[in-house]
Amino acid sequence: MSFKYPDLAERQKLAADAKSAMLKKFREASLDPAAEAKRKERAALNDAREAREAEREAAKKAQLADKAKQAVRDAELAAAAKLEAEKAAALRAAEKAQQAAEKEAEQKAERDARYKARKAAKKERRKG
Repeated sequence: MSFKYPDLAERQKLAADAKSAMLKKFREASLDPAAEAKRKERAALNDAREAREAEREAAKKAQLADKAKQAVRDAELAAAAKLEAEKAAALRAAEKAQQAAEKEAEQKAERDARYKARKAAKKERRKG
């Protein structure tokens, strides 16, 4: 007894039978109410997952917006603090300049007083 090789017509018939059997199997599976319920359940789970993802994305955007607002407030506060520091520094510089001018005026007055005293002493000696 030897192996019989199928001819072309037999191979085509077997392939067509296999294809129709597979198609019948998938049609039966698509008509199955349990499969339909499972598909609906998967769709509902997917919708819920997408909704959660959208909520997370919205929360993330809100958090980024809050961070941006906080950064703007921090920048404004830093600018205000810098302005105050510059004003204070300018005020200190003005006070220092005023004190230096007062000290210089005081030293000039003392120098002038010494000069007048010398002149007066010289006059006294000449009268003498």
